Amino acid sequence: MLSLAMRCLGTVAMLTNSWKSNGGDVWMLKDNPSWNTRGAAARATLFFAIWLMVAGWKPADIPVGLFAAAAAAWVSLALLPVQAAPPRYGALLTLLLRIMRGSAAAGFDIARRGLKSQLDLRPGLAACPISLPQGTARNVFFAIESLQPGTLPAGVDGNDLIVHGLDISQPIAADLARDEAQFTLAVGHG
Repeated sequence: MLSLAMRCLGTVAMLTNSWKSNGGDVWMLKDNPSWNTRGAAARATLFFAIWLMVAGWKPADIPVGLFAAAAAAWVSLALLPVQAAPPRYGALLTLLLRIMRGSAAAGFDIARRGLKSQLDLRPGLAACPISLPQGTARNVFFAIESLQPGTLPAGVDGNDLIVHGLDISQPIAADLARDEAQFTLAVGHG
């Protein structure tokens, strides 16, 4: 099954070598330094597994699923190339646990503040220095940080992330720096 998927993926990749649009090459995977067979196979396998979960295991649908998986892998490689360093799964798990723990603690803190007779809020903006370069990793980090209760990324000013906080007396910049360090370690940028 996997060899058939790889053949389909290889066929799609070969077709892209001759595909021209408006006189220019369109996302030529053969010229892309991030292209590698292992990454393509992993993505094609993932997309084929998703196809099987959605469409079912009907033998008549398998060729369509293989083609769809190969096409999805090709598009995903064109839009989001394979990283030079794979994610570190232990660090990724640590990051996930840190985010969940921080989210729960912040949620309880917000509930505590909301149930008080006098609101204990000091809202404001905090400028937090970030070191992630512009691009996908930085955007993903901002999206993760937007999930944290009590703080919300509000914009970027140079290399500073402007964060709106419900209580700016809290160590917002220090917490964000720890989150960024863990994220950087997890995604292989550090």
